[in-house]
Amino acid sequence: MPQPGISGRVGNVFAVPRPVPRHDHDAGGDPVLLAAKAELRESVWTELQASAAARFPGAHGRIPNFVGAEVAAERLRTTPEWEAARTVKSNPDSPQWPVRQRALEDGKTVFMAVPRLAEADPFFCLDPDDLADTPRKASSIKGATRSARTVRVSEMEPVELVITGSVAVDGSGRRLGKGGGFSDLEFALAWEAGMIDTETVVATTVHNVQVLDQGSIPTASHDIGLDLIVTPTRIIRCERSDRSPSIRWDELTDDKIRSIPLLAELRGRA
Repeated sequence: MPQPGISGRVGNVFAVPRPVPRHDHDAGGDPVLLAAKAELRESVWTELQASAAARFPGAHGRIPNFVGAEVAAERLRTTPEWEAARTVKSNPDSPQWPVRQRALEDGKTVFMAVPRLAEADPFFCLDPDDLADTPRKASSIKGATRSARTVRVSEMEPVELVITGSVAVDGSGRRLGKGGGFSDLEFALAWEAGMIDTETVVATTVHNVQVLDQGSIPTASHDIGLDLIVTPTRIIRCERSDRSPSIRWDELTDDKIRSIPLLAELRGRA
């Protein structure tokens, strides 16, 4: 498997990995905490690569696509939390593609964030009864542009299950993302619009390598905790912590706000 920054062959095709992105370059907040998170990300990404648990194009700089993502999606599918949910909000990353596919197959409406929330209408709405392609194709980023309509947060239906991508998690429900803060922003925006509440279940699918000991992940007050961690081999239910998500304007840089049209609009109203 090609490593970050190293060319490699996939099948009969010679592949050159894309440059490893940095998603925390415009992150705001306590610099000591940000540095600790960045160091932990690098450690987990390296371990995923070393254990051959990461799929092409590699783990570094991403919500890593992991070996067994489909098995984890099937395991999530067996839970009562999944069975009870009619509406799902999911991240757009590759490791959760099998989850989005199965949600559509099971007749659930799927809201998927537009990558980096970079549009004025920042969510795709996928209606399982009105798809231009198969659930597999429609639940990809490319396929969503054919099968979904884009909506504003205020147009979303109440969400019963949130699927979030993770770089690392621990047994207490702490989660580490790739550094851009988009999952927490999405959650805060949906919360303030009344689309997410205290009953909404938050779940992630990860490889076992990404599950760390309890208390291993440093967190800020706005970091959203997990209710459910699902790997290819196990289900971990976490003790729910109090949630009070809100947009932390003092921790958002000007670059971040300018890059997200909805945030720029909200700040203009303030």
